[in-house]
Amino acid sequence: MNASSAPAEDLIVIGKIVSVHGVRGDVKVYSFTDPIDNLLDYRHWTLRRGDEVKQVELVTGRLQGKILVASLKGLNDREVARSYADFEICIPRAELPALASDEYYWYQLQGLKVINQLEQLLGVVDHLLETGANDVLVVKPCAGSLDDRERLLPYTDQCVQRIDLELGEMRVDWDADF
Repeated sequence: MNASSAPAEDLIVIGKIVSVHGVRGDVKVYSFTDPIDNLLDYRHWTLRRGDEVKQVELVTGRLQGKILVASLKGLNDREVARSYADFEICIPRAELPALASDEYYWYQLQGLKVINQLEQLLGVVDHLLETGANDVLVVKPCAGSLDDRERLLPYTDQCVQRIDLELGEMRVDWDADF
């Protein structure tokens, strides 16, 4: 487990170590992947917490309820494993699987300008929320936006009409009064 100088902009966060599990140095991991255990497909992780960066290798992992339990190479002490809590688990963006032309990773949507059918700039996508029924776009005001309101828009085909990553825009069917 050594330090790395991998460029931060090339990394994508796919999970977070939340605590220890058992007495052998295993860690509990909250996964941001869908399905949850897709995180276990990546064997080499860059761990990041503030300015601290570590390279680790996943030996084994398993799903336990809504959390993963992972064993990392060379980590076999519970107290040392405890020090890994709150590290984000990152991988290079290039390792993410290719998507169909009408599919996007959440990180690709963040920062897009959201423009409605009346050409009103509602703001930019700040982040997304998983609600169960459908994902929700959290749109925050930006320079030039219609007003200073934060909006929650459903990430559905009915609402999101077009996404253009090159232009940095998302076209939506959404009334500015909502």
